[in-house]
Order: sequence, then C-alpha cells, then structure tokens
Amino acid sequence: MDYSLAFILGLLGSLHCAAMCGPLMLALPVPPGGPARFLAGRLVYQFGRIVTYCLLGIVAGLVGKSFFVAGFQRWLSIALGLGVLAGFLISKRIALSAPVVRLVGSLKIAMSVQLRQRSFRSLVLLGMLNGLLPCGLVYVALAGAAAATTAWEGIGSMAAFGLGTSPMLVAISLSGKMLPLGLRNKLYRAIPVGVCLLAGLLILRGLSLGIPYLSPDLTSGGAQACCGR
Repeated sequence: MDYSLAFILGLLGSLHCAAMCGPLMLALPVPPGGPARFLAGRLVYQFGRIVTYCLLGIVAGLVGKSFFVAGFQRWLSIALGLGVLAGFLISKRIALSAPVVRLVGSLKIAMSVQLRQRSFRSLVLLGMLNGLLPCGLVYVALAGAAAATTAWEGIGSMAAFGLGTSPMLVAISLSGKMLPLGLRNKLYRAIPVGVCLLAGLLILRGLSLGIPYLSPDLTSGGAQACCGR
C-alpha cells in the first residue's frame, strides 16, 4: 500500500480544511500553563482527529480485505475510482439528508461542551468529534483506504492522510490567523489535482496491468488468499 499518495492528498486537502475548520482552530481552548502546553494542546487535538480517521480506516480496510478474499478487489478499486470522480463532480449539488443533519447537530453540541473546557482531554475529544463531521475530502481518503487488503493498511492510509492535513491546521492554530481569502482561493484550486490523481490510481490499480506498485496483478489475489488460509 502506497501511503505517500494518501499523505499528499491530505497535504493538498488541508487547504480545504483551512477554510472549513480554520475558525475552530482559532477557537480551541488553551490549557493552563506556558507556551509548551499551548503547543502540546494543539498537537493533542490533531492526535484525536487522526485517531478517528484510523478507526474509520479499520472499517475501510476490512471492506477492502473482504473484496480481496472474494477475488473482486480489482472491480472495487475501479468502482471506487469512478465513484471518487463522480462524487467530486456532484458533491456541491447534494443536500445533506435529515439524519445527517441531526448527526451534525449532535456533534456540534458535544463539541461546544468540550470547547468550554481547558484540558488535554477536552482537546483530544474535540479532535475525535471533528473527525466524525461529514467531509467530502475524508470520504475520498476512505475510498483510497478501501483499496487496501488488510485493516492495518486501511489504518496506515488514513493515518497518512491525517498527518498530511495536520501541518496547515497546526500552523493556523499557532499563528492565530487564517490564510488571506485571496491566497486560499488560489491554493484551493490544487485540491482537484490530488482528488483526480487518487481516482486515476484507483482505476489504474483495478485494471490489474501487472505494473509493480501502480497496477499489480490482482486477478489471482483472492484465490491465493483463500488457499493460504
């Protein structure tokens, strides 16, 4: 599993995170103490967010493993690639369903409670809750993680994605300022590059062309896995 692509997607996608989560980064509670505890609190928040991504990665990895054992992983990979492209093109036209709206409302209430606390525990919980908020970029990363063959690969993929998104968010929370709107609009255009690259590699992987790392032969993977059990 190539985790570098997940990291790059996170790095490019952090421009989207800066726009969506920037205000939250500026509102994070500050644990009592000096600058060292302030920095530690910001890092602890990111840790909580990545923990949630890793938990989601377990589910994605297990789904990918099931398709791998059944011998259908190449078709899953192609479907995920096409789904990423389709979802990216129509995502802005899709309205959230009522259950999702209720879930978001519940998460925001829980987050508002933690924002009033000034402890490392509250920062970890804030990060974990934020990781559950609906986000198209996270869904793209999960699609990549679902191309894994084990739960551990799913965890690694989502951890790499989360680490890629962290530098921008940490920088915002430490600086106390968000990126200027003009600069954000220019950098925001780089996000489709990462999304299309991931979709293209998922489709290329599913074509099973026998190219090491890029498009390995998946036609006999499921059968070999079954025989090896």
